[in-house]
Amino acid sequence: MNMFLGRRSELSRLARLKRLKKASLVVIKGRRRVGKSTLVQEFAKAKQLMSLSGLPPAPGITQQMQRDEFGSQLCAQLGLPRVSFPTWSDAFRFLGSQIGNEEVIVLLDEISWMGGLDPSFLGSLKTWWDQAASKKEGLILILCGSISIWIEKNILRSTGFVGRISLVIHLKPLSIQESVCFLRKKGFSGSIYEVLKILSVTGGIPWYLDLIDPKESADQNIYELCFEPASQLVNEFKTIFHDLFEHQGETYRKILQVLVEGMKTQHEIRDRLKLGKGGNLSDQLNNLVSAGFTSEHYQWSFKKGTMGKQKLYRLSDCFLRFQLKYVEPFRELIEQGSYKKASTGKLPGWDSIMGFQLESLLLTNREFLFKALGLDPTSVVRDNPFIQTPTMRRKGCQIDYLIQTNMNGLIICEFKFRKNELSSSILSELKEKCETLSIPRGFGKTLALFHIGGVSPKIEESPLLYRVVDLRNLLEEP
Repeated sequence: MNMFLGRRSELSRLARLKRLKKASLVVIKGRRRVGKSTLVQEFAKAKQLMSLSGLPPAPGITQQMQRDEFGSQLCAQLGLPRVSFPTWSDAFRFLGSQIGNEEVIVLLDEISWMGGLDPSFLGSLKTWWDQAASKKEGLILILCGSISIWIEKNILRSTGFVGRISLVIHLKPLSIQESVCFLRKKGFSGSIYEVLKILSVTGGIPWYLDLIDPKESADQNIYELCFEPASQLVNEFKTIFHDLFEHQGETYRKILQVLVEGMKTQHEIRDRLKLGKGGNLSDQLNNLVSAGFTSEHYQWSFKKGTMGKQKLYRLSDCFLRFQLKYVEPFRELIEQGSYKKASTGKLPGWDSIMGFQLESLLLTNREFLFKALGLDPTSVVRDNPFIQTPTMRRKGCQIDYLIQTNMNGLIICEFKFRKNELSSSILSELKEKCETLSIPRGFGKTLALFHIGGVSPKIEESPLLYRVVDLRNLLEEP
């Protein structure tokens, strides 16, 4: 069964390069398991593809081993006797000798593994591109990798590749709708509540979704993937920190552990970690954003619509958040096989867990939220999670998601995710938050409530609410 879904924009952008009838250099980055290689394979259907991947980092792996693997993979695909290359320049020249002006796609996958240990690798690649590869009309050379930090530093920000890259794709997780479609296509027939429970843990990462057993419940799947000793996703969590951050893995883990508790400014993160004003915290936060694990949310001026200097950092990756918050504290018990609370949905505080996890999921699917509210995206001036800091004249408040429209309207979006029906008792909480938000003269504010478990009639009928959005209705198949 072909499980490829979505990616229409990315495929369209790649197809446009083919129509230009000249050599193109493409960079595709994105977090581990998001489907970068699968995207290239889908694009290369019915075309000639040479796919070459670096060896995963491991003790004892040398650059000669990387070149030998490069030659082995290339010759196997071309049906040639195996060749060994003493330098990367030799390897790229041989690759070029096998390419004419016909249409061909060359994928250098996990490029940081391939050449990260050899200081001559990037120079050899750049020289080969300039002198030979860029002159082959039908060639699309794709550089791909999960270590976005390495790609940013060594390729996208490198003066050696300035003006040479035709297209950069930062591949994001599947949307909520695409993820639901993926699970349905796979045969999972549970309720939308069950589906969202799975998505709250896996995000829209295709490889994680493909691990779901459609014959088991959401709870059983989550238990077996996240809480069973030596499960695939337990090992996945370890690999992310080892592969992406290497010797700095513990430093990045500490930053993310602070963000598990909620959005923070850089100053707040620095204080929590007891760091001085110097150091690399700013670079480390930028690296986490580049890797796709955190997002930055600028606060803004309602009156001017301009972004302010302060920004909030949020742990936006559902999988990492779940692992750090709900799996890591029980790591020793899990490895002993004695942590059973999650085996039948008995994870403590599951409603609260799902609320925070789904909030992260929705905030990476803003177009979905606009559509649910009947908003034209072009009418949105600014949108972000929002924190109003307290002063002598006003109270502070935190808003899950705030949208400012070009009609001077502010929509306060609240996410309430509980399995059972919401009672009208939440109306007073919502009213207080709405009244606490200070706005300029001439602006209006209103409330929108997103839920998955139903609401009482009083909530449906309340004039306080501009929209009451039941996610089950939006995601159920017609």
